[in-house]
Amino acid sequence: MDFSSLRSLITRYCTGEESWVDSRTVYIGNKVPPPGTEAYILQRFPDNRIVSSKYTFWNFIPKNLFEQFRRIANFYFLIIFLVQLIIDTPTSPMTSGLPLFFVITVTAIKQGYEDWIRHKADNAVNQCPVHVIQRGKVERKQSQKLQVGDIVQVKENETFPCDLILLSTSREDGTCFVTTASLDGESSHKTYYAVQDTKAFNTAEEVETLHATIECEQPQPDLYKFVGRINIYLDRNEPIARPLGSENLLLRGATLKNTEYIHAVAIYTGMETKMALNYQSKSQKRSAVEKSMNAYLIVYLCILISKALINTVLKYVWQANPNRDEPWYNQKTETERQRHVLIRAFTDFLAFMVLFNYIIPVSMYVTVEMQKFLGSYFILWDDDMFDEELGERPLVNTSDLNEELGQVEYVFTDKTGTLTENNMELRECCVDGHVYVPHAICNGQILPGAAEMDMIDSSPGIDGKEREELFFRALCLCHTVQVKEEETVDGIKRGIHQGKSTSFYISSSPDEVALVEGMKRLGFTYLRLKDSHMEILNREEEMERFELLEVLNFDSVRRRMSVIVRSSSGEYYLFCKGADSSIFPRVVSGKVEQVRARVEHNAVEGLRTLCVAYKKLTHEEYEQTCHLLSSAKLCLHECDKKLAEAYDVIEKDFILLGATAVEDRLQDKAADTIESLHKAGMKVWVLTGDKMETAAATCYASRLFHRNTQILELTTKRTEEQSLHDVLFDLSRTVLRQHGSMTRDIFSGLSGDYQDYGLIIDGATLSAVLKPTRDVTSNGGNYKEIFLEICRNCSAVLCCRMAPLQKAQIVKLIKASKEHPITLAIGDGANDVSMILEAHVGIGIMGKEGRQAARNSDYAITKFKHLKKMLLVHGHYYYIRIAELVQYFFYKNVCFIFPQFLYQFFCGFSQQPLYDTAYLTLYNISFTSLPILLYSLMEQHINMDILKRDPSLYRDIAKNSLLRWPTFIYWTLLGVFNAVVFFFGAVFLFDNTTFTSNGQMFGNWTFGTLVFTVLVFTVTLKLALDTHYWTWINHFVIWGSLLFYVIFSLLWGGIIWPFLNYQRMYYVFMQMLSSGPAWLSIILLIIVCLLPDVVKKVLCRALWPTTTERIQTKRQCLTAEQSTIFMLSQTSSSVSF
Repeated sequence: MDFSSLRSLITRYCTGEESWVDSRTVYIGNKVPPPGTEAYILQRFPDNRIVSSKYTFWNFIPKNLFEQFRRIANFYFLIIFLVQLIIDTPTSPMTSGLPLFFVITVTAIKQGYEDWIRHKADNAVNQCPVHVIQRGKVERKQSQKLQVGDIVQVKENETFPCDLILLSTSREDGTCFVTTASLDGESSHKTYYAVQDTKAFNTAEEVETLHATIECEQPQPDLYKFVGRINIYLDRNEPIARPLGSENLLLRGATLKNTEYIHAVAIYTGMETKMALNYQSKSQKRSAVEKSMNAYLIVYLCILISKALINTVLKYVWQANPNRDEPWYNQKTETERQRHVLIRAFTDFLAFMVLFNYIIPVSMYVTVEMQKFLGSYFILWDDDMFDEELGERPLVNTSDLNEELGQVEYVFTDKTGTLTENNMELRECCVDGHVYVPHAICNGQILPGAAEMDMIDSSPGIDGKEREELFFRALCLCHTVQVKEEETVDGIKRGIHQGKSTSFYISSSPDEVALVEGMKRLGFTYLRLKDSHMEILNREEEMERFELLEVLNFDSVRRRMSVIVRSSSGEYYLFCKGADSSIFPRVVSGKVEQVRARVEHNAVEGLRTLCVAYKKLTHEEYEQTCHLLSSAKLCLHECDKKLAEAYDVIEKDFILLGATAVEDRLQDKAADTIESLHKAGMKVWVLTGDKMETAAATCYASRLFHRNTQILELTTKRTEEQSLHDVLFDLSRTVLRQHGSMTRDIFSGLSGDYQDYGLIIDGATLSAVLKPTRDVTSNGGNYKEIFLEICRNCSAVLCCRMAPLQKAQIVKLIKASKEHPITLAIGDGANDVSMILEAHVGIGIMGKEGRQAARNSDYAITKFKHLKKMLLVHGHYYYIRIAELVQYFFYKNVCFIFPQFLYQFFCGFSQQPLYDTAYLTLYNISFTSLPILLYSLMEQHINMDILKRDPSLYRDIAKNSLLRWPTFIYWTLLGVFNAVVFFFGAVFLFDNTTFTSNGQMFGNWTFGTLVFTVLVFTVTLKLALDTHYWTWINHFVIWGSLLFYVIFSLLWGGIIWPFLNYQRMYYVFMQMLSSGPAWLSIILLIIVCLLPDVVKKVLCRALWPTTTERIQTKRQCLTAEQSTIFMLSQTSSSVSF
């Protein structure tokens, strides 16, 4: 009996060498492996359907209703509606049910339409035909029917239907070229490699004969990570195991280029593909305005309960007198009289809750959603933010945070590709202290076109020439650059020069292209990678071939990359390039001090520097290296950790060759944008992985630091000389010296009375600061709090040598500080995603480092300069519009319901409604909704050119100033005052003029209609007084809403359409309008209501004007002056005529 299968299983699951819980086994072609080789374990995997939709036909109604009623306001109105149905309430259930039904229906239609669009897109993808190899033939099937283990044939320019492992290609070397623009925005062609032992299986018949299994990790969303191994059964012996990595994995959504066809096996399908896992919803962000709305709702809910409680108590106090128990026409039934008093009181309390429930504005949520959704198009339509070079407009990934753009206090920005262009050019390279400048100085000789440049050094001599050429070869070999021939992109041919076909370089890293192109100008040309051999052309026009044996890829932790090559003479070389901090500690010889001095000099100039080193390997050392790497790659558990350990062992004992300096120019208007943000009161922090000197030079160039800024350093270098505790306390004393222990205001950095401070901190020191300290005594202190205190008193902060996670930690630290400021993070690369997701507002730049940042952001722009208009103009407008919307909604509902509360004192607390059912239902839906919605979309209290010219106006709306409690209380009291005027003004009229001209008496419905008419006109005209920017649309909506109210009232009263002669409102509105005193009272009451607000505004503008109000007044005076001059000029011209 063969126990090999059992032994294999025991080894896998019981030895503990590897954790197989997070792995899967895929049988290529869904074929069972040869008998006796491995136990066949049937695993179930999902099909290849992509489901981006949220609902199905069957679950749409229950699921959508469940989600909508999770909102507190909707659930509250549902309860009120049910109460109206269950008990005898003073108003019809329609008054609550209809607005609720309208809100739920509108939201459901919007969400249903969006989901229908997603269903259509899903069906188009799922029903797309794919070619699958079955029984040695190529067959077509729908994409959704693809299964894990199927062998797929993909042809040029086709998109990969799922995540695939590359088995073979039409190219002899087993490579294929792929673009991943739909995944990460990178349009460059990336090279992927077939498994060496399967690349010969080129036809469908040959592929069908392949017996193999793939063991790999379970699906995870990281696009750039994959760990697995393939076991190939060539005979009945033990299988051949080969490692699989991200270079073998073809991702769904990527496109095959410049390769006729490929064969690959499906390993992740449907919702388990990396693309699908990356489109999972992000955590919900809530704006400060939304938090204020919720707080106000709680206050109004308390007011509502208080009103209902007061009326319930007063009703029973009033009815304590037997004569006032019930009027004769409304006697209680015997059952009602015998009911317990507490039950009756509770029923009355619920009835009063129903009567006053309109103080909670249910339609506000829909209006706010519509305002945010429609308002977001103003960013999309902004031509100033359109990038002609890329042909791209800004993107709005979420409209929920529009107003938050007007509340930003801290801006965290990446450096490379965000402040700078990420357009690299090699400025110079240094070999053993000798400097070389492309097209200027080479071997100490001035080249043509460089007559004005000074000589940097002399010729390196004969010995130095060998080192120089080795340095150039290292840069020609240590990279992942691809060489492309002529190519047509959007109808334009690239790679054509003077009619001749030439090659050009493509890489996911602009630095690498700059270095290879720089070497070409210095005489060493990288030609191609062919049959695993890298070909370069030296200065003598001789071709040199190096066999590429291993590539140790770059990662942000090691900050270096290496290649192992074998020359034509059989010598093994390991070439390494990386950041100076990761190369210098691993160097054992070379002119370290000369190179270090040059690196520091270039860093101060703002150049990006890399160091280059090498070492020769013996054949035995190479074999050991291969064994170390292959054993690490074959591990499925903690593969990354074991690879990092292997790299650490391999990459050491280097000989330093030299260093390079690459220039990354500052983006257009980046300095102007940062200066404007400072003037607007925002603090700008630069978070970068670059070295301190380079980043500091960029900060000076971008005016983050000024020449008079006193730089405070909190770096590893300083903490080595002093303890972290002493450095922090020294810096704290420095920034607080001139004003005691008082923390400077956020804007005081702009004042001339204070010394301007700038802080520089590196990643290592930041880790020490954020590390929890056990010693919190007076000696130890809380480092985090001291650090925050220092930062608050600095106008700008530079964090260098930062890991991606540390960027997010910094943002989180500031968010959690006691002021709870609003933060914004902006970046362009994958290393900025964690920071973008952590900040209140995340902005991605559609740059050269891919679209990961743009995909994960709330908003995406093409250039850093567009941030200025996005915050200072769009953010400003969004905030003042929605602040007015929220306050106005609460104000008009107080005006609406408080007269109902007062009316109960005149009707024996009998729960008699003041307004008709139609008015109760349509007040928020029709009569007063459109004017405020249009205001919240169109209002421009100041011209946008002024907002851009004067960034200090941003301070007037800082810290949620328009939604603070004093402002909220003012609007509420104004609503109460107006309600008192409406009600008692109408009462006064009825006391003195109880008859019309024909002697007919006014009834209670006429009284309520009079109050309601004054109410509608007052709240609409209040909005008209607050409007600064008038267009024909404003006029149409505001005056049209008032006209609609009048027409509806005539219609409802049976005047226009007699069929609608609703009994209690029949001719009521017409009867009211037929009374002269009623007309007079309506006009007088509206004036009395609006007058205090107008007086208050005039006094505030005259005595305590804000910057915004000064500019508004100045502009009005200027407009009036220009009008006067124009009229005088017209008059004088007519006189002269």
